[in-house]
Amino acid sequence: MKSGQLPGVRQLRYAPAPQAEFDVEMLSFAQLRLMDRGRRRTRPQRPDFHVMALVQSGVGRHTADFIEYPLRERTVVWIRPGVVHRWTDVDDLEGPLLLFAQGFPPAPGPVAHAAGDVFGPVCWQLEEDVWELAVRAADHLRHEHAAAVSHPRLASVPVLAHLLSALVLRVLPSEPAEPPTGQPHEHTVFHRYRAAVEEQFTRHHHVRDYASILGYGPRTLTRATRAATGLGAKQFLDQRILLEAKRLLAHTDLPAARCAEHLGFHDAANFTTFFQRQAGLSPSCWRTGRDGR
Repeated sequence: MKSGQLPGVRQLRYAPAPQAEFDVEMLSFAQLRLMDRGRRRTRPQRPDFHVMALVQSGVGRHTADFIEYPLRERTVVWIRPGVVHRWTDVDDLEGPLLLFAQGFPPAPGPVAHAAGDVFGPVCWQLEEDVWELAVRAADHLRHEHAAAVSHPRLASVPVLAHLLSALVLRVLPSEPAEPPTGQPHEHTVFHRYRAAVEEQFTRHHHVRDYASILGYGPRTLTRATRAATGLGAKQFLDQRILLEAKRLLAHTDLPAARCAEHLGFHDAANFTTFFQRQAGLSPSCWRTGRDGR
């Protein structure tokens, strides 16, 4: 099984409509329902792209990585690449759906920082005055995207990218997207560490491995990660491995030994010890608890 693939979970690749071949696409909940009469949206899926939604009316539910979120007016949803999610109930919802490819937000900056945050928020509410501005930003992006599709001579990828950035900045939770503490160098170190962890956490489980790969000392990685997330470098790495372990246990029938192999543990005993320490339960007990929900 390749890294990132979960048997039983629908793997979604970014593939915009032929006439809308940009790295960003605008849809709506109404269009989602129209395109998905078989209701596959209600089953687990794992996109390799970003999905952002603004709920303008209705009530519903959304599930992402084992947490169910209520959806109502002025809710923002942000599903980042790799998250296992499902639209539990969106039959009553209206509002824009925004899809964009990994790496499309300009970098560096607060938008790229928020887009790359593996543990970033999934659902949150906006205040009414901020919500009105967010809807206007989404409408501007929607009109620009529609013009680019219908009149290719008007298409401008930089304009679409800037409008996407404006929307993301408008809807981000009130706390700053960039960490308030730490030096610019530390931000760079953390961004590099986070990217390396995302690429290699199934192979490398020790901070010293990433220190060697990136050319920093372990203490430098720990200091930068703590400034950005409040966690040490080892805690951050362990939380990423634990999340993937939970995805495997919840969405596959693989025995613990196979999960251990997929995650780069030398044997099932080491995996069980790791999972017990991080989650407070053995892998089998955690899986049984999930099945019994």
